[in-house]
Amino acid sequence: MTTSVAEPVRDDRAAVDKAISHLVAFGDQASSGLGVTELARRAQMSKSTAYRVLGMLERNAVVERAGTGYRLGSRLHELGRAVYAPGHDRIRDLLLPFLTDLYEITRHTVHLATLHGTDVVYLAKLYGHRPVPAPSRIGGRLPAHCTAVGKIQLAYDYAAAAQLAGPLRRFTARTITDPAELAAELDRIRRVGIAFDEQESQLGLSCVAAPVFAAGGRPIAAMSMRVRSAGSTPVG
Repeated sequence: MTTSVAEPVRDDRAAVDKAISHLVAFGDQASSGLGVTELARRAQMSKSTAYRVLGMLERNAVVERAGTGYRLGSRLHELGRAVYAPGHDRIRDLLLPFLTDLYEITRHTVHLATLHGTDVVYLAKLYGHRPVPAPSRIGGRLPAHCTAVGKIQLAYDYAAAAQLAGPLRRFTARTITDPAELAAELDRIRRVGIAFDEQESQLGLSCVAAPVFAAGGRPIAAMSMRVRSAGSTPVG
């Protein structure tokens, strides 16, 4: 009688694929850390392979030890910050007092955001006394075409608006997905000087935004106020 030993399944993914799988596997535990066994399970690879990949990532400061486990490292945070323009911090520091003024007047959730390609990056967010769950978060990005802070900046940035020539991503039934319809909307925004998001990024939420111009008339950011849409049920 003969017995056979099952051979381990070969993982043919490239090293970079395995590394990215590990980084994604951290999820919400990116700062607190996870053990090798759990990371290997989430990344769908053997524990020995996970050790090798984590060792490579640790040598490059992309992950670091957290007790007996690992967490995302300083190099990855540096790379994340490098994605955005170096002037973002200066814009936030310069405009945060004015965003605070807007919050004090309205007592609603307010945002400060800037255009990054065809997305908006949220630089600051102050929560109102009755916060409404929303997809916006500091450092996060959303497509500009479905947000008030994005549309108000697209209206004055013709180069960025020109990149939205194909079908646009739909978030709700109210999202503008036709480039021609968006162009008409941007033209209306230029005439009135403010932009609205009427449940276009998330049902139940409405937003109004105004631009912040630099010398020469170029928009460098936008501020907005967000509220629950009239007649909507609580979100979340």
